[in-house]
Amino acid sequence: MATIEDLVKLKLQIAEIKEVNEHPDADRLYVLKIDLGGDERQLVAGIRKNYAPDELVGKQIVVISNLEPAVIRGQESQGMLLAALSEDGPVILTPEKKVTLGSNIR
Repeated sequence: MATIEDLVKLKLQIAEIKEVNEHPDADRLYVLKIDLGGDERQLVAGIRKNYAPDELVGKQIVVISNLEPAVIRGQESQGMLLAALSEDGPVILTPEKKVTLGSNIR
């Protein structure tokens, strides 16, 4: 079981997807450029089968921003977007309304 202390270690923030590129070595992955309110990062996300690039650019998403960077199929990922897994695949979590980029989620 996770404790409250475990949960507070995660930094959840709002980011905006600025750019979407197909991962050169994986047909299920995108390489995303995101903006956390002046802090631009790269994420690798397994959402390519469920989203077209034009559906993603400009979308606000929820990310875990304090994960250690990981190299995924040769591309560095500097965080993780959050998604629910439905019968049809991942569904990206988004705020109900536009909020300031970098806003913390509590």
